Amino acid sequence: MNEIPPVPERISERKIIVYKSRVDPTIVKLTAEKMKYKLFGKFGFSKSRSEEIRVVSVDKYYEPYVLIDANYHIQYSKKRVYTLRVDPETEEVKIAGESYKPEMDSPSVESGASSKVIKLQAQMWSSYQDKAYLALDKEGHEIPHNQVPAAPSEDHPEEILNEFSKKTGLVNVSSQKEIELVKARIVKRPSDISKIEDELFHVSEHAVIYSPVYEITFRNVRTGEEKLVKIDGVTAKIIS
Repeated sequence: MNEIPPVPERISERKIIVYKSRVDPTIVKLTAEKMKYKLFGKFGFSKSRSEEIRVVSVDKYYEPYVLIDANYHIQYSKKRVYTLRVDPETEEVKIAGESYKPEMDSPSVESGASSKVIKLQAQMWSSYQDKAYLALDKEGHEIPHNQVPAAPSEDHPEEILNEFSKKTGLVNVSSQKEIELVKARIVKRPSDISKIEDELFHVSEHAVIYSPVYEITFRNVRTGEEKLVKIDGVTAKIIS
């Protein structure tokens, strides 16, 4: 085909989803108090007595992740010409009711002699499909799916994000860039296509997930040194 049209697209609007916390802030603080006696050496206070380590704050914010679910399919044809050699005395060849007049082919490299041939034009139909489900961090880097927690969502996500806007992370990549990333992964269009019968790139899900995180600040009251520990607000696991 002389001019390849752009790939047809159906793109779902990017949604904002805020996960509910499954960990109570009071429980987080109590856990932090217990944790310091067991882990204060790991935090870099190895030369301090545990009673010198205090929990001075428990802050909550939301860490963003991007999820994209997309699929692609194409049905297309390619033109091919098949050359069939026929007997020298052949005047006409009939295939499936179609008549073909033989013509002289170029001389053979090996023998130098010409031969009679017929040329059959054909359309070869093929199809291709692929899909991808990507999870990205706030910088647009791909991460394992299991790194994104799962939890029920808040009914009013905008209000939650406004309340915790000071510390909540921002997605530092545009919606279009995210779509281009998954599109480059699955859209495979052969270069020698003659006709496209059906084609579609479809983003069925596109969402920014905000997952709660509790940030606990520990302080050595003798030296003033501080350390931070982050706890996943969905799984209650220590993440840093």
